[in-house]
Amino acid sequence: MEYPLLSLELAREIELAEAEAAIACAERLSAAHGNGAGAVAPVGGGYAVYCGANSPVTQAVGLGLNGVVSKEEFDRLEEFYFSRKEPVRVETCPMADGSVIEQYRERGYHVSEFSNVMVRPAEKTAAAALPAGIEVQKAAEGEIDLWTLTVAQGFAEHFPVTQELLGIMRMFAEGKNTECYFALVDGKIAGGATVALRGRIAGLFGASTLPAFRNRGVQTALLEARMQRAAERGCELAMSIALPGSASQRNITRRGFRTLYTRVKFERALPT
Repeated sequence: MEYPLLSLELAREIELAEAEAAIACAERLSAAHGNGAGAVAPVGGGYAVYCGANSPVTQAVGLGLNGVVSKEEFDRLEEFYFSRKEPVRVETCPMADGSVIEQYRERGYHVSEFSNVMVRPAEKTAAAALPAGIEVQKAAEGEIDLWTLTVAQGFAEHFPVTQELLGIMRMFAEGKNTECYFALVDGKIAGGATVALRGRIAGLFGASTLPAFRNRGVQTALLEARMQRAAERGCELAMSIALPGSASQRNITRRGFRTLYTRVKFERALPT
């Protein structure tokens, strides 16, 4: 397989594809619950997204990938979040203009998280041999609530399962060109995952396994099914995001994914 080399153009394409999903989530949230529930503002070549307090989607993406980000743009970014009583969180690509890092230094931001953006060509390959008893099924339209609850429960050690989180995950699941899948072990639902088919890039997200079914090959089965689907749709590149050294990173590395770059989340607390 021929892996892509990191370039500003590719990084921008990947980051803005993810931003597109977050923007759609904020727009649907606002439409469902009224103005203020979700909000989006273009800033610094990227987007500031708000999907409720402490939501994992409430953050800015793509800053600095179109060049210099001015002091005035950072002022707008901070006002967007501070006016909503929310800290500023910015997922930062290493290809971002150096002015972004300088603004972080001057304004007292701190690093709160690292995440690896991992990719592999989306060409169709021989299916991996799955353990006996595991199968993968696409979630039907009437099963989205069940899918949302399943995936949320699989993430429960990282995020509390709240109604707000379930609502946001449902909106992602219902996004344009997004498909959801269940993994079953001996006929019982064991986990779930999603694939977002965005032009030439397939985003593999939201994969989790219920605690009772871990270490059984569930994630391998979900990954395989989504990779095959991406190839069928003619996608050129599959991407996924994983915490460095995590089980998720180990799983997708075994299936040929490589780290293209590491993102850093910078935060500034809400002023007191």
